[in-house]
Amino acid sequence: MSRILVTGAGGMLGRDLLGVLDARPDLAVTAATRTDLDITDAAAVRAAVTGHDVVLNAAAWTDVDAAEEQEEAATAVNGDGVAHLAQACADTGARLIHVSTDYVFPGNADQPYAENAPTAPVNAYGRSKLAGERAVTRLLPDAGMIVRTAWLYGAHGPNFVATMLRLAEQREQLDVVDDQHGQPTWSYALAAQLVALADAALAGRAAPGVYHGTCSGRTTWYGLARAVFALRGLDPARIRPTTSDRFRRPAPRPAYSVLGHGRWAAAALPPLPDWHTTLADAFASATPPAPWKVA
Repeated sequence: MSRILVTGAGGMLGRDLLGVLDARPDLAVTAATRTDLDITDAAAVRAAVTGHDVVLNAAAWTDVDAAEEQEEAATAVNGDGVAHLAQACADTGARLIHVSTDYVFPGNADQPYAENAPTAPVNAYGRSKLAGERAVTRLLPDAGMIVRTAWLYGAHGPNFVATMLRLAEQREQLDVVDDQHGQPTWSYALAAQLVALADAALAGRAAPGVYHGTCSGRTTWYGLARAVFALRGLDPARIRPTTSDRFRRPAPRPAYSVLGHGRWAAAALPPLPDWHTTLADAFASATPPAPWKVA
């Protein structure tokens, strides 16, 4: 029986990973929340990784704006912490599947970023995540997989979809930016893809390197907000388009975060479905306490 360690198990993606893995009695799963395991502690990481075959790393500093003011602290988690995981996997023979971000790209493209496209983060969060990617590549060239994702939403944490539904109850009209392009991705669908990648890795079918774990298609935050309203049975005309300069934030956001999915074929896995499909699946999901469920 293969043993899987899930780090960051208390977060939105981590909890969905545990939900997917709960249906897999053939796998022995260890869940490590931030309280259970501080990945900035190299000795603790080594002890936690020992005895496992695959580490699914969902532990991360995710506050993009706070990272702009606390880059050293963000890098300690997203860079140094990931290096500790990679080193522990290298020492013990485990495979590492590490979740990264579209923010490693500058966001100035006009076609989907390939997995090997040049990186150039525009904010501190992106730089911290790129440091983690580089650690995996350096320390685990033959057993490290990096899965970049973006625009995550799910039942177990703060996210754009939940915010839109909350604001729908408070305001008649909402202004949402229409000049940032990306791929809304349901965290549960990503979790299932990560577990499938772990299966492929254990079977020797998944090559090391970078994969892009976002849903297919593309839209803007404005387009996503309208789709959310439509699925809830609200009037999408309540959403008005605006531009990013109306919502100044400490950390600049990439204007274009559309990712290509060419490498999944090498692992004999399909990419994630179109974002419309997975958004509808999320709304139809019976998993509580999803923010889109009507009491």
